[in-house]
Amino acid sequence: MEKSVGTTHLVSEEPLLFDIGSDGRTGVHFPDVKTDEKSLKRSLPASMIRESVEGFPEISQPELVRHFTRLSQWNYGVDSGMYPLGSCTMKYNPKVNETVAALPGFAQAHPQQPEALSQGALRLMHQLEACLSEITGMDRVTLQPSAGAHGELTAMMMIRAYFKDRGEKRSKVIIPDTAHGTNPASVSMCGFTAVSVKSGPCGLLEPEAVREVMNEDVAAIMITNPNTLGIFECNAGEIAGIVHDSGGLVYFDGANLNALMGIVRFGDIGCDLAHMNLHKTFSTPHGGGGPGAGPLAVQESLVPFLPVPLVEKEGEVFRLDYDLPRSIGKVRSFYGNFLVCVRAYAYILAMGGAGLKRASVTAVANANYIRSKLLKYFHLPYETPSLHECVFNDKIQHQQHGVTTLDIAKRLIDYGIHPPTIYFPLVVDGALMIEPTETESRQTLDQFIEAMKAIAEEAASSPELLKQAPTRTRITRVDEVAAARKPILRWLQ
Repeated sequence: MEKSVGTTHLVSEEPLLFDIGSDGRTGVHFPDVKTDEKSLKRSLPASMIRESVEGFPEISQPELVRHFTRLSQWNYGVDSGMYPLGSCTMKYNPKVNETVAALPGFAQAHPQQPEALSQGALRLMHQLEACLSEITGMDRVTLQPSAGAHGELTAMMMIRAYFKDRGEKRSKVIIPDTAHGTNPASVSMCGFTAVSVKSGPCGLLEPEAVREVMNEDVAAIMITNPNTLGIFECNAGEIAGIVHDSGGLVYFDGANLNALMGIVRFGDIGCDLAHMNLHKTFSTPHGGGGPGAGPLAVQESLVPFLPVPLVEKEGEVFRLDYDLPRSIGKVRSFYGNFLVCVRAYAYILAMGGAGLKRASVTAVANANYIRSKLLKYFHLPYETPSLHECVFNDKIQHQQHGVTTLDIAKRLIDYGIHPPTIYFPLVVDGALMIEPTETESRQTLDQFIEAMKAIAEEAASSPELLKQAPTRTRITRVDEVAAARKPILRWLQ
């Protein structure tokens, strides 16, 4: 390509705070008030009082503001451009959601204020739960979990409590090889043993494979649907029947719900528990812009084991119900990341049922548009129709030119575009996992496609260029192994 299609990033160096400023500079002006030293010494231990901090930077306000402003301009996020991380659903966050979450009645609400003064917040939580229940086809929802993995863990804790209450000792949980990577950890933390099941040649979980390992020692199966290949698990209903016939429970990892909301309801195909990610599907800040939220939806038989408290409505009054004797207890301080829930509620109301369905359809269309345009340039390991994301790999570039997935991802940065997820899912060697979401325009998708085509051509004509990438950024190719094993996390004079 003759020019990059995105931003080329700032390349200016920025010193540490410790390396700028000079003695006597200050960023604030304190009033000239005499300090009562006796009062100060009574309120703080002597060991905590010091006259100065050796080497502490003294900086003026303009220097401080410019320093952090320049650092912020190095960041890349959904407000900067396309963020095609597969399995992450990095969609644009509408700013109206931020305005709603900043309303004083929400932003300044104290979690310990009386219920009589929290009716608006409790009503929002109650109605958000109803919305999520309808979207998933489940009976009740807890908003407490802070993220997807936390939702998984909460589900496993409830499954453990469910069987303990029934006097059954079950020790195993089935996990397909196309499930999210956090599933085995959640299982292990609750004392279960993970039983891995390989997907079939089409990338789907097959009923016979589940039937072979299903018995009365299996507590549950964890199905990521759509799975990490972006493929809808069309056998999920039959598999749920197999698990239920042996008394087990069915958990759906709903991290990829952005492909299904308004189209498929988990509860209608035999799901007993399912988490969803407000910071993915329901357009609240993600990653460094978090915190997130991973509400867990359950069927009626599991309601007694939900974390406390639950929000109940009596007439026109909302209250917090702690009276659940079989509850697993709290899984999060107070009631979860409330302001994330406010943002998600605003998003759902703004979209409506038809809008949510359209978002899913558009997300699927966008992913398949990219897939169709890149088929001639990158290898597609599974030809099964995909939904909201598509998974290529580096087979062509690696075998013919010695170029790896990492090289492709690093070169994409030179074109001003954030790389997709790489080397995941693990069932695909050298995976390039692309999820554009519904918030990207066709123009943006075409820019991404043209950049990927150019990189495929460069891999053939100038492979060394890709192996040295990125070259246009402030910091070029780094030793990622050393960065992970020997990180420098503090300033050393």
